[in-house]
Amino acid sequence: MERVVSAEEMKWCDETTIKGIGIPGLSLMENAGGAVARLIQHTLGNLANKHVVVFCGKGNNGGDGFVLARHLSNAGARISVFLTSSPLDIRGDARLNFNVLKKISGRATPPITLQRYSRNILDTLQKIDAVVDAIFGTGFSGRIKQPLLGLVEWINIQNVPVFSVDIPSGLNATTGVVENAAVRAHHTITFGLRKSGLLLNSGKEFSGNVEVADIGIPKAVTESKTLSKTFLVDLADVRARLPRRPLTANKYSVGKVFVVAGSKGLTGAAALCATSALRAGAGAVLLGTPEAVYPTMMRKLTEVMVMPLPSTDEGTLSDMSFEALQPKLAWADVVVVGPGLSRNAQTQSVVLRILKEYSGRILLDADGLYAAASAGLDMLKKSKADVILTPHSGEFGNLVKKKSEEVDRNRIDFPRALAKQLRKTVILKGAPSITATLDGTTYVNSTGNPGMATIGSGDVLSGIIAALWAQGCPAEIAAYSGVYLHGLAGDLAKREFGERSLIAGDITGHLPQAFSIVENGGLK
Repeated sequence: MERVVSAEEMKWCDETTIKGIGIPGLSLMENAGGAVARLIQHTLGNLANKHVVVFCGKGNNGGDGFVLARHLSNAGARISVFLTSSPLDIRGDARLNFNVLKKISGRATPPITLQRYSRNILDTLQKIDAVVDAIFGTGFSGRIKQPLLGLVEWINIQNVPVFSVDIPSGLNATTGVVENAAVRAHHTITFGLRKSGLLLNSGKEFSGNVEVADIGIPKAVTESKTLSKTFLVDLADVRARLPRRPLTANKYSVGKVFVVAGSKGLTGAAALCATSALRAGAGAVLLGTPEAVYPTMMRKLTEVMVMPLPSTDEGTLSDMSFEALQPKLAWADVVVVGPGLSRNAQTQSVVLRILKEYSGRILLDADGLYAAASAGLDMLKKSKADVILTPHSGEFGNLVKKKSEEVDRNRIDFPRALAKQLRKTVILKGAPSITATLDGTTYVNSTGNPGMATIGSGDVLSGIIAALWAQGCPAEIAAYSGVYLHGLAGDLAKREFGERSLIAGDITGHLPQAFSIVENGGLK
């Protein structure tokens, strides 16, 4: 799996490489600038007579910009370099490369333009073929102020390829948050390791196509145990861990899932969850649902077994249903609790009894999470069950008493902390979904699209994960693999229906194709 790091962790990698290993910072900067120049040349083709405008800040990001400007000039491009700060503020390795560029600027053919940025200069630029953003690096946080705010706005309206060096300026390299503005890159070339901010929140929207360039940081550094265990999940990671059915399989040996879900007015959630569990390979799926909606569920479902349970007057599970469902808890390999259950007090008491008295495997979602949040985290910590929690940002915030906005700003750290605290697997659903495990390892998902922000999508996910878990995958593998397959099915559905018209049932409908793609190692 590909490691993902925060801005602070990347800074540690750079410093350890330079000070601890002894590789000069100039070498890293040369490799970084060269990598960006090669990508630009590959994208633009023949650089003769191509005009590339490079905006360089005062730090090492700007130093990378000076290097790539030199390389592009050598390849025949016409280069205009604009400094976003005074030359006197440029220090260290960046200063050395600035001095080199300054010395050769007049000797290059065509000459390299090297001057201080001003808004008036932008109006004089003609025939621009590409823009390079080397303004702020991974250490940036906060808001972009004038006059650079105006520069970023100008870059974003240019109808040419925009290349960002390491991170789009204005984007937080750890959280992916954009406070007020950021460069909208078509291509981002990041160095050494992928930064989490390129994946989280606004990161994917502003980064465009991302390439990770090897600039010479040793594996002894990038694979150090000092770094947190955060990884990006891709197809090969899931393919290697999918359960295989033996030739002697029968319907009860390849996963029995008991879904406790549904209530009056919320039957769709239960149906989506149960159907998706079957589509994800569970051999037998039983839905336990209030008897008040039993006839509706029987009409909705054919392959899923349906069990009526005692109801309240509101059409939800009554507190008498716990005794009725106990034998099925013992039968199941995995129990899903929550989709469409309602927040009725009696129903919530049933959820809490399951958590307190059942010692098997539980996937807790939706109204099941609400019950757990109401009871407090200590109850979850004391539960003898092996639990996977699947909250979105709002539900997660309810669990830990934080606002959803704060949760989104800490999409990796918060689920990691909660998983370690509870000793349970936690999936923070969203863009992207994060899976956190008992030992603090986190997995960032790489599939999915905005069209999946539709009612019922989470219920489909619960069914997929439960099925994989019931088929023998360990909890963390079932979790991140289920999230990946769910997103891939959503991406396939998007191709057919578009983002706007995508509904949860489309995700379920594309699960067979998603599994086939993963099992075959990609599209054939």
